[in-house]
Amino acid sequence: MPNIKSAKKRVKVIAAKTARNKATRSELRTDIKKANAAIETGADDKELLVKAAVKKIDQAAAKGLLHKNTAARRKSALAKKVNG
Repeated sequence: MPNIKSAKKRVKVIAAKTARNKATRSELRTDIKKANAAIETGADDKELLVKAAVKKIDQAAAKGLLHKNTAARRKSALAKKVNG
């Protein structure tokens, strides 16, 4: 545990950010899994689920959770599955 006041604050701030990022990343993975499952089963709402997953991917990239090329690759893979 740090002794300096600013270092103590950094520990708290980093813990909060880590928790937020973990939750967002978890939601992102869940949405992608739902979209993939809908595509594989041929569900009626697959377009909506893919759209929601793409939105989450864009949000994650905007917040720095994903690199922009990673986000583009994941969106491309989803689009390929839907159209293929």
